[in-house]
Amino acid sequence: MNLKNTLLLILAVLAVPTINAQEGNRNWNGKKCGVVLTYDDALNIHLDKVIPMLNSYKFKGTFYLIGGSPVVANRIEEWRNASKKGHELGNHSLNHPCDGRLPGRGFVTSETDLSKYSVARAVNEVRVTNALLKAIDGKVERTFAYPCGDLTVNDTLYYNFLKNDFVAARGVESNFLSIKEVDLSNVNAFGQNGSTAAQMIAQVEAAEKAQSFIVFLFHGVGGEHGLNVDLEEHRKLLAYLKKRKKDIWVAPMVEVAKYIKEHK
Repeated sequence: MNLKNTLLLILAVLAVPTINAQEGNRNWNGKKCGVVLTYDDALNIHLDKVIPMLNSYKFKGTFYLIGGSPVVANRIEEWRNASKKGHELGNHSLNHPCDGRLPGRGFVTSETDLSKYSVARAVNEVRVTNALLKAIDGKVERTFAYPCGDLTVNDTLYYNFLKNDFVAARGVESNFLSIKEVDLSNVNAFGQNGSTAAQMIAQVEAAEKAQSFIVFLFHGVGGEHGLNVDLEEHRKLLAYLKKRKKDIWVAPMVEVAKYIKEHK
């Protein structure tokens, strides 16, 4: 081997650790970061504006439906079509019960007060909603989202009785975790209210820097809910994610949760 070839071989060997280090950071389905777009409460705006916008960028979201919502009952075929397009129909309970004893819970009625539920009632209502969702989309794998992020019925973690019914459950606590650190019974999420595209993009970049993933938690997008993000700001976020598609994996919660489970 002549001197030139020897030098080329040495350079190639020295380059391998750098290449491996770069690839080692692609822990999210071969990309640097994972992003999950979730939308709560089964709003008309989700069907009218959000899903068409996601489709235009070829992204799939997760829509956490309240089983008892008239927007579900009156628009079943549209939700079914959304599922056929690859969007996840997640379970957000039958009546969206929240603990009425907590501060800022004036909207909770006696019928939807989780503190007055039994564990059996909470579990049964979630399972009824699963049956409804299966009737809509025909699927058996999906994720759950805790209404108001409330985990317990009188100090009992009611999801413990539902772990075999779901791939994962999304909570409301915000943090950037590695795959091995993720608790699939309470997946972290970043709630959005009045957020600008710049703020949301900064959160994506923070997740990427941490070699983690981010779950966006939206309610209203362009109206229809007190927790709201402007439709154009939402579009700008999608445009950024599309531009970064080589490095950012965007997928529904159920797909990301299954990936995490396989790689923990």
